[in-house]
Amino acid sequence: MADTESEIALLVDGVRRSLTVDNRVTLLDALRDRLGVTSPKKGCDHGQCGACTVLLDGRRVTTCLTFAVACDGAEVTTSAGLATDGRLHPLHQAFLDHDGFQCGYCTPGQICSAAGLLDEAGAGWPSAVTADVRTAPALNEEEIRERMSGNLCRCGAYVNIVAAISEVAAKGEPAP
Repeated sequence: MADTESEIALLVDGVRRSLTVDNRVTLLDALRDRLGVTSPKKGCDHGQCGACTVLLDGRRVTTCLTFAVACDGAEVTTSAGLATDGRLHPLHQAFLDHDGFQCGYCTPGQICSAAGLLDEAGAGWPSAVTADVRTAPALNEEEIRERMSGNLCRCGAYVNIVAAISEVAAKGEPAP
């Protein structure tokens, strides 16, 4: 192994995976090109579109800006990994029910970001539009739009995406 490479281990969607990566490889490229995990998409490669969003140890991250070597030992959950025992996650079902996608390219990143959003709001984390940071934020449309602002949909399905997330938030579905 050269000085420019490192051996890393990841728990990807519940499966332990080991690989050797160049120290400059992003988590997105390691997932897609080395491990064949195609749920996160390569959109802008600059962290601006959110298509590559996954949950890293439960927190949402853009994988195109995250070095794979920095994730050694971490748990990576993709949109595909949110499903359990062949059952869709409530966010998957809500996106289907509300037509929260059109071409579907951004959908895995949108769903992972929404899962992270539900967890963050459930923990009481305020956003830039939270009126009173001393109280738990209510997940109204303004809060959801602000919290999802890092995920772009070039097809413009935003109204349906917000409706899908609102439905899951209203039901109090547990985050992953």
